[in-house]
Formats: sequence, C-alpha cells, structure tokens
Amino acid sequence: MDLAVLIEPWRPSLLGWIHRAEGRALVAELRASGRDPVLTTFLRDPPASAPPPLVRVSDPMMIHVVQALTSANIIYYGPGLSALTRCYDKYAAWQIVSAQGIDGPQTTLADEAACLPRPLVLRPRRGSDSIGLRVLAKGPVPARRRNADWLAQEQVYGAEITVAMIGNRVGTPLVIALPEGVPYTFLRKYVLRPPHAPLADAALATRVRRTAQQAAEALGIDWAVRIDFIYQRTADRLHFLECDAAPLVGPRSAFAASLAAAGYARAAQLRWLLGEAA
Repeated sequence: MDLAVLIEPWRPSLLGWIHRAEGRALVAELRASGRDPVLTTFLRDPPASAPPPLVRVSDPMMIHVVQALTSANIIYYGPGLSALTRCYDKYAAWQIVSAQGIDGPQTTLADEAACLPRPLVLRPRRGSDSIGLRVLAKGPVPARRRNADWLAQEQVYGAEITVAMIGNRVGTPLVIALPEGVPYTFLRKYVLRPPHAPLADAALATRVRRTAQQAAEALGIDWAVRIDFIYQRTADRLHFLECDAAPLVGPRSAFAASLAAAGYARAAQLRWLLGEAA
C-alpha cells in the first residue's frame, strides 16, 4: 500500500456517486500499472499515518477536505487550497482573468444584473458542474436569486470548448457537440452526454491553449485543471467561462481525453497526477 485514493462517504447524490465511481476506476488503473493503492473514505480527521491520498471527492466536499488535510499538514495529491478557493468562486475567477485582458461574457452579481441585456445565464457564484444553471430569457432576476450568491452573465452563442492542463502540459482543446445556445447543464454533462472531439481549427486550437495557459497562470493553478471556453464565431471572440481546479481525471474524463489527444499517454497522466516525472 503506497497511496490512498480518497473518496467521500455514500450519500444520496448523483454527483457523489460519479466521484466514487471515478475513485474506484483510478484504483483499478493504478493497480494495473503496478502500484498498490487502497480505497479509503474521508470521514472527519484523516490519520497522519495513512499513505498520501489522491483526493477524489465532489466539489461540494473538496474545499472542506483540502482544508482539513492542509490544516493537519498532510501531504496529498490534488489542488492547493488557494487555487481551489479562487476557482470555486466564479466571480473572483472572472475578475482575476478579466484583469489579465482575457475575454469573457459580461458578468455581474445577480443583484446588479439590471444593466445586462437579456437573455441571461444565472448560476451559483460558488458551485460546480453547472448545478443550478438556468437561462433567464426576459424580465428581472427572481427575488430568491437576486443576491451576491448568484451570478448573472450575458448568454453567448457559440461552440463549447474545454482543454486540460497539468503542470506545463496542455492538452488538445475538445469541442462539445452541443447546438449553439443550448446550455451545458449538469444533466447534459453526466446523463445525456454529448460527444466531444478534438478542435479541428489549428489556429483556434493554438489560441485556446495559449489563453488557457494565461488563465491558469493568473489563477495560480498548481495541479490538474480543466478550463472551459465558448467561441463566438460571429464576433471571433474566445470567452473564458470557468476554471475547474478539481476536475474529474478518471480514464473516461474529458481531462484524460484532452491530454491523450495531445499525445500524452495515460500512464504518464497518472504519474503527473501523483507528482512524479514521466
């Protein structure tokens, strides 16, 4: 036993189930590569004597788990607390990348959205996996979402693109096969999953990769990350959408597919996730 894959306890949550399944898939991969991992569940206070854990819990738990590990001075494999906190707050992340000149949809806190044109995209300021995302076609923001815990963004019509990074290695951008204007909701990400394919436009792919590197540097990314964009063809604008500092990294993930499309073998990906040279 040379490392642990840390998953969350069972709970009636589809997102939790997805991450537990990913943890089991990673254990199988690591065993096939000659490692001796153990699958363990995060309860409250991780024992310092356990092997270093690869943290694979859902975003609602990730900050809590990383805070506990950091406070206990336990070495782990996963995002650093500072980078995770910056990216989890989508408004803070948008402000940071905008200050670097990176384009993005007009964004305000939901209680300041009167100035934005409709339709709007409403989403939780702190959240993951597009949970709670909805489109407001017209009218005011509903009162229950008119506060600083919700964001309002102009709805941009274009191609959804995602790209993976780890360290200085950048994957091939992937295009998500969604009709323009159709929101990439939680249901479409995990249940009605559209196919994805490497971006064929070489010049645009280079632009995506460079912008992703710039955003990752601005946000202080220190582990695996997936950065999402939308490309507005009519205006030739590449919009930064969000940075997932704790993405799914399992064998069937978009993270793995993006790096594989760039020629990075899965065995090397696993080593990098564990901070090892390939």
